[in-house]
Amino acid sequence: MTPDHDSNASVPASALRFARKPRRQGFIAELMRHKGGAFGLLIVGFFVLLAVFGRAVVPYDPNANEYASLLTGPSMRHLFGTDELGRDTLSRVIDGASIAVAVAFLSVAIAMALGVLIGIIAGYFGGLVDTVLNRSQDVLFAFPTLLLAIIIVAVLGPGLFNATLAIAIVYTPRFARIARASALSVKTSEYLDAARLAGVSTPVILLRHMLPNVLPPVVVLAALSMSTAQLAYASLSFLGLGVSPPLADWGSMLSKARDFMTVAPWLVIWPTVALVALMLAFNILGDAIRDVLDPRHGGGAARPDTAL
Repeated sequence: MTPDHDSNASVPASALRFARKPRRQGFIAELMRHKGGAFGLLIVGFFVLLAVFGRAVVPYDPNANEYASLLTGPSMRHLFGTDELGRDTLSRVIDGASIAVAVAFLSVAIAMALGVLIGIIAGYFGGLVDTVLNRSQDVLFAFPTLLLAIIIVAVLGPGLFNATLAIAIVYTPRFARIARASALSVKTSEYLDAARLAGVSTPVILLRHMLPNVLPPVVVLAALSMSTAQLAYASLSFLGLGVSPPLADWGSMLSKARDFMTVAPWLVIWPTVALVALMLAFNILGDAIRDVLDPRHGGGAARPDTAL
């Protein structure tokens, strides 16, 4: 992608198309009527409950060593087995859900807020403002996602918050692009012209008139981005750039399990299953949200008269 080529290839093309009809039922109700939406909400909700109440249901202290049970296989006492320090794998997988969910939601929320702000301002004002903001996003796009995240964490220092912030920075351009595209599509609308003629201030126009038209495709992108954001954090944690020991997250658990794959495969299997399940749930939920907001995309349970 060259600097002077405005492309939206980095965001789902279907996220740019939305019907503009009033919704007869609530969005959540329509999402629950969608098979994929109900399944995605169920799995994501399950992980959210684990994140909130996990410490209350874990069978053992996730960080407690039991040297008499080093690398024991799955059993009635330890359903997921134990690791090289005798820690209960099930307890650590459950405890890791809090970090996984927090990183997914927080990083995408920050990226969405920054990206929407940049995209709306660039699309509305155009000219030099649009050029400067758009080219700054091109610079970020020039780097591979994980490589740029590693560079940012190397500058900020390892840690949970810094890794989350790095992912948010890396994901901001994709939200800026889709917000800018939506802003450009409504920039010359008659109701915006009427608001300007009525003397409505620019901040009010941006927040009250442009933001509602930008949010639907951004929400779809946010749901789809949570899965890859969690994978990005797991990759950073796998490299030792996430939480500090002895705290458990799935990336660091997989990193430590490398040395025991042949003698204790359960150390790899269970964190991987949890990570894949959460990523799959976010992807399915994102597809369902797209189908509900844009029934023309096909395959959704939503009716055309329930679209935006």
